[in-house]
Amino acid sequence: MPYLPLTLSFNNQSLNAEGLLDTGSSVNVLPYQLGLQLGLIWENETISVLLTGNLARFEARAVIVDAQVGLFPIVSLGFAWTQATDVPLILGQANFFFEFNVCFVRALSEFEVCPKQVE
Repeated sequence: MPYLPLTLSFNNQSLNAEGLLDTGSSVNVLPYQLGLQLGLIWENETISVLLTGNLARFEARAVIVDAQVGLFPIVSLGFAWTQATDVPLILGQANFFFEFNVCFVRALSEFEVCPKQVE
């Protein structure tokens, strides 16, 4: 599975994590416990997000946190912060794949990530 190490930050709290690169996910998904570790407070996040598939039964809230991949510049990523506890950190189309170009080489079980090119 293509897991990418990254650092998430929110209000002077940061943590190292691994995110699953999921081209089939329409949104980034932040597991409940990781949100708590970043200092997010469920009751303070009021914008609901509807998730589908296996996560459809869980409530989710929209949050924005900073993320740093390797030595690349920090970017703001929007997440659906879910109350699910048995889900990985998911990096999906909105907005991880808007911020980064990813090239998968399945035959070698490798992938390459680089920031999007600014024109």
